Amino acid sequence: MSDQRHVLDRIDTTRAHSARVYDYILGGKDHYQVDIEAGDSMCEGWPALPVHMRANREFMHRAARYLAREAGIRQFLDIGTGLPTSPNLHEVVQQERPDAAIIYVDNDPIVLAHAQALLTSSPEGRTAYVDADMRDPDAIINSAEFQELLDLGKPVGLMVIGMLHFIAPPDDHTLLRRLLDPLPSGSYLAATIGTADFAPVEVGRVAAEYEARGMPMHLRSREKAEAFFDGLEMVEPGLMQVHYWRPAEDQEPLDDRDIAMYGAVARKP
Repeated sequence: MSDQRHVLDRIDTTRAHSARVYDYILGGKDHYQVDIEAGDSMCEGWPALPVHMRANREFMHRAARYLAREAGIRQFLDIGTGLPTSPNLHEVVQQERPDAAIIYVDNDPIVLAHAQALLTSSPEGRTAYVDADMRDPDAIINSAEFQELLDLGKPVGLMVIGMLHFIAPPDDHTLLRRLLDPLPSGSYLAATIGTADFAPVEVGRVAAEYEARGMPMHLRSREKAEAFFDGLEMVEPGLMQVHYWRPAEDQEPLDDRDIAMYGAVARKP
C-alpha cells in the first residue's frame, strides 16, 4: 500500500503528459482534466491526430509480429511503453513465440501504477517493468530486470515507438546508440519518428501545443529520420510513413496528410 501511495504521489495532475494525452485521444480512461484540455486543443488544430496515433500503434503491432514470426526474436526491450492498451507488446509477440521475454520501460508514475496489466505473460514467457527514463539509458541497462531477463548472447528486439521526437538532438542519437550498444549482432531496432513533412501547418499546430504545455517536440525530415538507422541493415520496405510499412491486407486506405510518423525496422549487423 505504501509503495502504491508513493507512486500516486509522483503523479503531476497540473501538467499534461504525453502518455496520458495519447490515452485520452485514443479513448482510454487513465488521464486527467489537463490531459483532456491538451488533447482537445491538439485535435482542434489537427483533426486527424487520432488517426495518426492509431496508425503509430498499429505499426508497433506489425513490427513486433514481424520480429517474432519472421526474424525469430524471443526477447524484447520496449522503451516508452505508455499506458497499457490491449493488445500490448507481449500479447502480440507471445502469440507468435509463447516463450518470449519482454521488458517494458517507462518513467511516468501513472504507467507504473497500471504496470500490473503489462505483466500478464504467457506461462512459458516472462514480462517485467522498469521504472526508468530513456534519457538515462544506464539506469535501464543496469536494472535488475535487464540483467536477469535478457540473454545478451541472443538477439533482442529494441522497440522505440513514438519517443524520439520528444528527445532533442544530439542527445537523441547518443541515447539510442547507448541502448543499442550492449545488444548483440542480429538484434533489431523498430522505431517511429515524428515528422511534419506531409501536413506542416496542421502538425506544426500540434507541436506548438505540446511545447506550450512543457512537452517540446523535435520533428524530423525523412533524411533526419533515416539517420537514426545509420549502420543498421534496413528491413524491406525501409523507412516509410508508418501506414505503408508492411500494411495488413485489410488495412483501410489512409490519407498521407493524416500520418505524421516515419517508421522502420533494421537489423544490427
